[in-house]
Amino acid sequence: MPLANPIEPDGEAPYCLVLTIVPGDEQARTLAREIVDARLGACVQIDSIQSIYRWEGQMCSEPECRLMIKTRKACFAALAQFIRAHHPYEVPEIVQIAVTAGSADYLRWIDEGTQSGDDPLR
Repeated sequence: MPLANPIEPDGEAPYCLVLTIVPGDEQARTLAREIVDARLGACVQIDSIQSIYRWEGQMCSEPECRLMIKTRKACFAALAQFIRAHHPYEVPEIVQIAVTAGSADYLRWIDEGTQSGDDPLR
């Protein structure tokens, strides 16, 4: 299977992973389905995690779920807005990680999963 280096001439990677955290399994599954249904992510993986953090001066330790969203950089602004609108936290984590190389077939699959038939980026 050939590998692709999708870096654009401007030095930007057109694919990315987006991370966000939600408080529980049900919320994670609901948000993941909504993201894939809206074609803002080709796939969302859900991991159960334990987070230790400081919030409003207090040390906190909570079980949470991390969502790893496979998408295109062109979808990031709309995805970030979607997450903010559907997220239960006051300050949701929304982090973009560039994908600088990957399987050509897999990257094409991300394209297919994040574009509708009338998508001008297609």
